[in-house]
Amino acid sequence: MDIFAFPPLTALLDAAYGALAGLASLLDPLAGASAAALAVVLVTLLVRALLIPVGFSQARAEQTRARLAPKLRELQRRHKKNPERLQKEMLELYRSENTSPFAGMLPVLAQAPVVGLLYTLFIRPEIAGHPNDLLTHDLFGAPLGTSLISSVFGGTASPSTLLVFGVLIVIMLVVADITRRVFTPAPVEGDSPSNSPTMVRVTSALHYLTAVFAVFVPLAAALYLTVTVVWTLVQRSLLRRRYPLPVPATVAA
Repeated sequence: MDIFAFPPLTALLDAAYGALAGLASLLDPLAGASAAALAVVLVTLLVRALLIPVGFSQARAEQTRARLAPKLRELQRRHKKNPERLQKEMLELYRSENTSPFAGMLPVLAQAPVVGLLYTLFIRPEIAGHPNDLLTHDLFGAPLGTSLISSVFGGTASPSTLLVFGVLIVIMLVVADITRRVFTPAPVEGDSPSNSPTMVRVTSALHYLTAVFAVFVPLAAALYLTVTVVWTLVQRSLLRRRYPLPVPATVAA
């Protein structure tokens, strides 16, 4: 079933196509064949700029969660045999602090429709019944509508495609490694499941999921993801200075 056959979604996709194609046309004198790629970058920067206020909320939420962590561990210790009471006490604690365990997730949720639209725009040969000219655009010779996995296993991978995807994935991996080293929470006090080697490995691996995901999406979406992770690292670094996390008792000691 094609959900974009539903008239409102068809109109939305066609509007997104018109906006991106129009922006690419404006950028054509500047970027030539890579005009659509530059348009994707500008759209990414616009989306991230609109989400700056949400970034502040996310930083405050992270600071609040770090401050509440000792109280949450105490509640878990006190009510570990009574899950219903534990859940009630945790919700009450979050309510008293005017926050929630899901605070700060809005940037991810808000960007999901944008990534979905970009993915759809660069995999469909037709948009609302007319040819999809965006598929004729490339980035340094790599087609914007091609994914790395499909080009490799389909036997259509050109040196340009491998090089462009390689550069983007390396950038994402470097950003993920910096994020892992700089923003991984300090080990908590006592015997906590989060201190186990398995949990540490799983938490570390999560930082690299974006790079893995980029292998399966069209180049346009991978470009969006690359700009996003770089923006996120810079923004998070700046906001961490404004909203520093409390120093754990073990570290302070």
